[in-house]
Order: sequence, then C-alpha cells, then structure tokens
Amino acid sequence: MHNFSPRTLVWMDAAEVERYLDRLGLKRSTITCDLAGLTQLQHAHLVHVPFENLDIVFADGVPHDQVAAFDKIVTDRRGGWCFELNGAFALLLDALGFHVSLLGAAVLLGGPSTVLEHLALEVSGGDGIEAHFVDVGFGDGIVRPIALNRSGPQDGGNGTYELLGSPQGTTLARHVDGVPEAQLRFKRVAHDFDDFAPIAASMQTDPNQHWSSKPFATRLLDTDPPGRVKLTTDRLTVNEGGGTTKRDVSRAEWDDLLAEWFDMRRPGDWPR
Repeated sequence: MHNFSPRTLVWMDAAEVERYLDRLGLKRSTITCDLAGLTQLQHAHLVHVPFENLDIVFADGVPHDQVAAFDKIVTDRRGGWCFELNGAFALLLDALGFHVSLLGAAVLLGGPSTVLEHLALEVSGGDGIEAHFVDVGFGDGIVRPIALNRSGPQDGGNGTYELLGSPQGTTLARHVDGVPEAQLRFKRVAHDFDDFAPIAASMQTDPNQHWSSKPFATRLLDTDPPGRVKLTTDRLTVNEGGGTTKRDVSRAEWDDLLAEWFDMRRPGDWPR
C-alpha cells in the first residue's frame, strides 16, 4: 500500500529508485527517511535536475505523464517544469517511505492570481516528520523543506521565507530587505496528478504566457551560500559566492553554454 493522496498513480520499484538516486548523485544506503534525508533529497534534485522548458519551445511539447517525466529526468538526464519535476519527485519520495500529497498553487510573482498553475508537494511521515512544503520545480524558490504548521520566518536554504495564512489559502513569501514578498498561494488540499492536465496543456499553447516562446534552463549550484545559474534566450546569469555575473548570449554560443552548465542538448530547431 502506497501513500499518495487521493490515489496512487504509479509505483516506483527498487531498481527505478536506485536509478533516480544515481541521477541525483546519491546512494540508497545513505538516504534516511527523516527530515535530514528529505532536505538532502530536495537539495540534490535542485542541483542535478534543471528547471527548463526546452521541449515546449524546441520540440512537440510535454506530455502530462509521470512515467514520461521519470524517463525524461532519469533516462534522458533532462529536467522539466513543475508538473514533471514535482510529479516525478513525488513518486521517488513515496517509494522511499514518505507520505506525499500533491498541492495546487497560484503563482503570485506577477500579481494576484487564483489560477492553480503550479504543482508543489506536502511531505510528512517517515521518521516523525511533520508536514513540510517541498518544491523542486519553481526555479529560484526554496531549497529546503518549510514546516507547514509553523508560524514566523523560516530558513529556506537560500533566504528567509514565511507562510502567511488567509481565507484565500496559505501564501509562501520570501523576505526581501525584511519585507515578505508573495511567491505562491495554495490550500492544503490533496490533488490527483491528472487534475493538472488541463492547465498544463493550456500553458503550453497560451500566447500570453512565455512557456512556448522563451527558452530557459536553471538549476541550483552546490556552493556555500547556494548559488544559481540561469540560461535564457539571450542571457547567462550566474550567482555564486554571493555575487552575480550576467552576460549577453548569442545563438551561436547558446548550445555550448547549455552543454557546459546543464549537460543537455537543444531538442530541436529554434522557432521562427
């Protein structure tokens, strides 16, 4: 019996778990089913598996399928967007003995919204773990679990975060110069993975969104403090050692930078 709420979609067997952990640079023998283990898994995922939209821009789009997401991440050694990254990560956590619920969140970076266009995770269980918010598919978001039943500021691994309650749901805010800035809002209601299929399809074709026209790839850098690299259509941004460097990028050098920083190849031609 597995732990998905409200129902199990896929089960990951021992061999698949080993392959996934190898993709993250980890060994099964070193993973503990406790908060330390969950933190280790989230950090490794963010370092080794990029948040990227290359199949949407350069190929035929992204199927809404957890098995396909596993194959893309583990076999093809690619990344993906939130539905793929958190969808596959949920399977791994479930197979390792954590209790996982899929959460739908509205992205607030561009202002107020009620559209549940982001998939995140609520994780508990294991060795006495209280409920935590976990996310490996948001780009520059938290890099360690955030306790859901705790008030006040918390260390998100790359900054200070806070969960703010309201009748509309729980808002995850990042402190910027001491002021909380909203990133996501969600309700602690468990969703089925298929619930996100309509929004995932529309986001790939909506001309008002950037997913299908502006390629990007970003991942966490395993530095102290944690850094980040991001490659967009025409710019490379590297934040490490507390400093940030930015430079313009031409199409002639784009593929080389994608390979250097993300060990990936562009899956198709540039759109006209």
